[in-house]
Amino acid sequence: MLMRAANRGDAAAYRQLLRDLVAILRMQVRRTLNRFGRGHEDAEDIVQETMLAIHLKRHTWDENQPLTPWLRAIAHHKLVDHLRRKGFREHVDIEDFADSLGAPIADRDGDLQDCTRLLAVLPERQRRVVEGVSIEGQSAREVGQRLGMSESAVRVALHRALKLMAQAYRRDDE
Repeated sequence: MLMRAANRGDAAAYRQLLRDLVAILRMQVRRTLNRFGRGHEDAEDIVQETMLAIHLKRHTWDENQPLTPWLRAIAHHKLVDHLRRKGFREHVDIEDFADSLGAPIADRDGDLQDCTRLLAVLPERQRRVVEGVSIEGQSAREVGQRLGMSESAVRVALHRALKLMAQAYRRDDE
C-alpha cells in the first residue's frame, strides 16, 4: 500500500499517493458542496486544507487499520470547518414541522428544568463549554478562544461534561 511505503520514507510512493488522493478528494468535496447547495469555488481550498492535514498527521494513521475511514474523517472535518468559517448554517423552515413540535419546551413535562438541573451538576468551566458548543452552536475553537482553552481541551471537557450529565440523568431515572 502506498501510505505504508510513504510512511517508511518512499518518496515516489508518497507522491503517487498524493496524486491519487487529490483527484478523489476533489470529487468528494464537490459532491458534498453540491449536496448542500454550495458552489465549487471553495473546493480547491478545502482539498488543500485536507491534503495539508493528511501530510501533517500521516504518522497518526494506524497501519493495522484501513486507510479510507481515516482519510474520510480528516476530509469530513476539514469540509465542516470550512463551511462553518464561511457562516454556513442549514436553514430548515419551522413551518414544515409546526404540527410535530407540540408545546413549547418550557411547557413540556419539565424538560427545561431537567436541562437546567443537569447543567447545574457540572463544574463552571464544563458548563460553559457545554453551553457554548451544544446550546449556542459554537465550534470548539470559538469556545476555546473565549475560555482561554485549546481546541482539544474543549473537546475533552465537552466529553467529560456530557458523561457527567448522562450519569446524573441515569441516577435521577432510577
